[in-house]
Amino acid sequence: MTQKRDYYEVLGVGRNASEGDITGAFRSLARKYHPDKNPDDSEAEKKFKEVQEAYAILSNQEERRKYDTFGHGGPGSSPFGPGGFQGVNISLDDLFGGGFDGIFNQFFGSSRGRRRAKGDDLMYRHTVPFQVAMDGSEEEIEIEVMRQCKDCQGRGSRDPSGVRICPNCEGRGRIERVERMGPFTQRAVSDCPSCNGNGKLITDPCVSCKGQGRSNQAKRVKFTIPPGISSGVRLRMRGYGGAPKEDNGTTGDLYIEIEIQRHPWFERDSADLLMGLPVGFSDLALGAKIDIPHIDGENLQIKIDAGSQPGDTIEIRGRGLPMQGSKRRGSVMIVLKLDMPAKLSRNEKKRISSMSDILGSDPDSIEERIREEATKRRN
Repeated sequence: MTQKRDYYEVLGVGRNASEGDITGAFRSLARKYHPDKNPDDSEAEKKFKEVQEAYAILSNQEERRKYDTFGHGGPGSSPFGPGGFQGVNISLDDLFGGGFDGIFNQFFGSSRGRRRAKGDDLMYRHTVPFQVAMDGSEEEIEIEVMRQCKDCQGRGSRDPSGVRICPNCEGRGRIERVERMGPFTQRAVSDCPSCNGNGKLITDPCVSCKGQGRSNQAKRVKFTIPPGISSGVRLRMRGYGGAPKEDNGTTGDLYIEIEIQRHPWFERDSADLLMGLPVGFSDLALGAKIDIPHIDGENLQIKIDAGSQPGDTIEIRGRGLPMQGSKRRGSVMIVLKLDMPAKLSRNEKKRISSMSDILGSDPDSIEERIREEATKRRN
């Protein structure tokens, strides 16, 4: 059986460490080894439990005194029972937020107030034309959301006299039971089964909301889509989600996930726009200027240099999509494609055949031209 490490060694503190030193060391190590930050890492999980166990002992004056005197083999064996210490469910919100002081309340018997209940968060997917990625847009949607019942003003009852305090939980919505775990007191808190955590009983339910105090209602929501937005981005609308079940709760949030429709010819790479441009042999050989409509309202002027090759790329800077958080724009990247006719008439074939010395390939120089192509490609 593996021997336990010294608790002071686990936390990295000396035996004369103050309570503040022990708490600070625990905070740092618990954040480092927390399972949420180390998924599928069994070694980090072991260290996380080891850190919790060390803190559970050294943060309690009486248990620390026993440990300093007897070490791991003191009288009474493990204070956590025959199964040993199994860890405490600590969220990263507890470690980084303001709830740290209540992490070990279930061990040391201290009491803590309830967190304010929050209504449901909602998510809607909203599809917009590709042009919105260039210009941005002011949008409006209609959603179905759980809101405070208008008929009973959220009471859940037809009139105020139909609401009474739950006698089981005395209006708190929660019930507690106290258990002993070794020398510690464990306080378990759960929703009251009589009132489902509401803290009140409805004797004369509202017909519209059936005593829930909330009902599904249509709501129009206006929001702004910024230029340069990408598919998959979620806009957060605070307080536009579902109403809370409790009177002192907070309303949930609405998340709007944006989906950008495809453009007829552009593909997108962040703020850059990519497209293929089919051109004829003469355009590549002699050069050409081509204008095409562009999403910024001004035609895109494409200059093809004489002697261009299929696959060459032309970059037009500053004509791509806006970069979020900046006044700059990306580029338009144009790949030249040789547009070969699918069918040729007999006369066309004769004309091409008569120019085979220009348009065709010289088999005697094919190896040399392969080397030249490779050199250009590698450079």
